[in-house]
Amino acid sequence: MAVLYYANLDVWQKSMDLAVSVYKDVKVLPKEELFSLSNQMRRAVASIPSNIAEENQRGSIKEYLHFLYIAMGSLGELETQIILCKRLEYLSGETTNQLLAQCKEVGRMLNGLIKNLQIKLRDNKEK
Repeated sequence: MAVLYYANLDVWQKSMDLAVSVYKDVKVLPKEELFSLSNQMRRAVASIPSNIAEENQRGSIKEYLHFLYIAMGSLGELETQIILCKRLEYLSGETTNQLLAQCKEVGRMLNGLIKNLQIKLRDNKEK
């Protein structure tokens, strides 16, 4: 497959930055959330770069798209959890806005990669 090694992808790098931010920011959540909301957020955010890397290493464009859609689902899950933290007043408005801005950027980049790969897949089928 002609996709760059995953660590060279800007979307993978930005999703890793998002993961670092979330891991740092969930430390302020109440202790009773340690094994629930903060754990869910960590799993969701770790899933994003993990799924970008997963199929990039071994498969076809069609399979890679599947994993990118999983990454998008994890991003949606994370955004929901960030908004929940804001509503519960666990995260400040500033922290929430920063995290959601990072999510938006990663989502935009994922969408771009997905569209690019869909075009490649379509072009390969037409040949």
